[in-house]
Amino acid sequence: MSMKKYYPTAFALYMTYFVLGVAGSIMGQYKQELAGLWGAQLLADGTYDVSGVLAVIAALGLGRLIAYPFAGPISDRFGRRVPALVGCALYLIFFAAVCYTHSYALAYILGVCSGAANGFLDVSITPSCMEIFKEKGTIANIFTKLSISIAQFLLPFAIGFVAAEALPFSTIFIFCAALIAVTGIALCFLPFPPFERVVKVKGQKKEHMKLSPSAVILIILGFTTSSTFMIWLNCYQELAISYGIADPSKVQSLYSIGIVLALFANAALLARGLKPSKILVIYPSCAAVTLAAALLIQQGWICYPAGFLMGFFAAGGVLQLVTSVAVEMFPRNRAVMTSIVMISSSIANYAVLSIAGALTSIGGANGPRLIMIFNIAITVVGIVLAVILNARFDKDFQRETANN
Repeated sequence: MSMKKYYPTAFALYMTYFVLGVAGSIMGQYKQELAGLWGAQLLADGTYDVSGVLAVIAALGLGRLIAYPFAGPISDRFGRRVPALVGCALYLIFFAAVCYTHSYALAYILGVCSGAANGFLDVSITPSCMEIFKEKGTIANIFTKLSISIAQFLLPFAIGFVAAEALPFSTIFIFCAALIAVTGIALCFLPFPPFERVVKVKGQKKEHMKLSPSAVILIILGFTTSSTFMIWLNCYQELAISYGIADPSKVQSLYSIGIVLALFANAALLARGLKPSKILVIYPSCAAVTLAAALLIQQGWICYPAGFLMGFFAAGGVLQLVTSVAVEMFPRNRAVMTSIVMISSSIANYAVLSIAGALTSIGGANGPRLIMIFNIAITVVGIVLAVILNARFDKDFQRETANN
């Protein structure tokens, strides 16, 4: 009952992830406007060259990679409030400034700030969920994905409203700046739950985290589970077009619905006692079958159920489950373990999409199918690792929690 006093804190933290959901996709929706603002070259067809905007969007991944090595230790030593406030401050800078700069260089720096904000919030929210909701911490952590999904679902409607009312495109950016400012002020005063502080003692030999094979597998699963949905999300469009679909965005809508339904399904399954490690086998297996069907059934209609199923089985909180299981193994280093898994995810974001780009260049018209094969291969690797994890998890879990 005493933990109920932290529920407003949890709500405020979920609100930061709502803003995070907008930050992760809004620049992609306003590429032309931002390109014009930043002085991009005007092309022959009257549109702006958006390659610079894409570079700024990619900077979000760089910002995450920069933040995680520092953010995790800060959270475990000084508390969850500190990285939460740093994340809010960085998002405030990003949203308040990115629409008013006329320099690509400054925009790139702001993109890095946005990614770093993501990193600092991750190491605050995931441990906080585990500490506030205790036995239901894994379920609570899954619902951080719901906050992101709600934001990304509402964003197109907000963009439509701004356009219909002839408001400047910066309206949504300024709204998010105000929202994160108010949330940050609230987090200055709201109580955070107690945590097991990591304190450096002078003259004491530094103790290093001891990683069992299961912990290493979980870190790698952070890469494979992220890769599965990142490749689909960024590359299905060309496959759908090659199958004759004129408007692939409809597939995206089904993908989003799949994510939301999966979050509730996962919560129900976990509440009924299904181990998260079992889901890490079942869901990627279903995702692999879905990818194989999309590859083999070369007709437009397959993309619609495939989009829904990929949202459900690949993006519906699987990465959050990996993170939660890893964090439970290291009760004294929860934020550090969150950082390690998320670093693995960030590397996947950069690496697999770079490979997908190379496959597009090499494969030409067959590029989309080569990317699907590549995605299936990575997903199968994750399935094999998840099977190994289940075979030895209980023994490694007991040893890790005892040592760490």
